[in-house]
Amino acid sequence: MPQDEAMLNELAEFFKVFGDATRIRILFALAAAEMCVCDIAALLGMNHSAISHQLKILSRSKLVRQRREGKLVYYSLSDAHVKRVLAQGFEHISE
Repeated sequence: MPQDEAMLNELAEFFKVFGDATRIRILFALAAAEMCVCDIAALLGMNHSAISHQLKILSRSKLVRQRREGKLVYYSLSDAHVKRVLAQGFEHISE
C-alpha cells in the first residue's frame, strides 16, 4: 500500500471526478472525437454553461486538454490512460 499521504489524497480526488454522470458522458463523448463546448452541449442536450463548468473540473483534473482555433476551444481526452480508465470501469460494472 502506498505510504505517501499526498499521493493517496490525489488519487482519491482523481476518482471523485468520475463520480458525476455528466462528466462521464462528456469523457465518453471526447473518447470518440475532439469537440467544442457547443458540440458537447448539443450532443448531451445541456446548456453551454453547464458543459463549461464540467469541462473546467475535468481540465483541472488533467483528464481533458484544450486547444484553441480562432475563437473556438476544442476539447479532447488528455491521453490514452483516460480512455482505459473509462473502458475498464465500464467493463467492471458490465460483468
